[in-house]
Amino acid sequence: MRDAVTTLIQSYDLVGRYLDSDAISRLQAYYQSGTARIQAAAILTGNASDLVKQAGSQLFSELPELIRPGGNAYTTRRYAACLRDMDYYLRYATYALVAGDPSVLDERVLQGLRETYNSLGVPIAPTVRGIEILKQLSKEKVAAAGIEDTSLVDMPFDRMNRELSEKDV
Repeated sequence: MRDAVTTLIQSYDLVGRYLDSDAISRLQAYYQSGTARIQAAAILTGNASDLVKQAGSQLFSELPELIRPGGNAYTTRRYAACLRDMDYYLRYATYALVAGDPSVLDERVLQGLRETYNSLGVPIAPTVRGIEILKQLSKEKVAAAGIEDTSLVDMPFDRMNRELSEKDV
């Protein structure tokens, strides 16, 4: 699993360049945001169960057809699978927060996810909406804990939604 530092160094190493002022600035930003990123990840980890439960409840309130007969979250097994996946998204979002690099999501979560969901008949739009709800609830939880700049929470969730949304099937 890579972090922002190894990703940056690898990109410079591939072209045989020394770190320039842009690279140094990016490294400084990474280290300066480190405490807030780790605190945010700890807050999300400590509240994961509640966040997933709230996100699921809000998603199914907005899209009740998902839990009606014939819906993709109809039956206890499918409902539980949906919440399990939301928990995965939140857990991997915390990894990306700590790493300061959303590329950890590519290898661990996103590669093949869209194709898997399509083969299983899992609708992408409600999945994307669920991730967006998780993001908003996560930002609220982080703000309530006193972290002023909640925009750092956007990065992993936005990456997941962008990758799920923008690919042609």
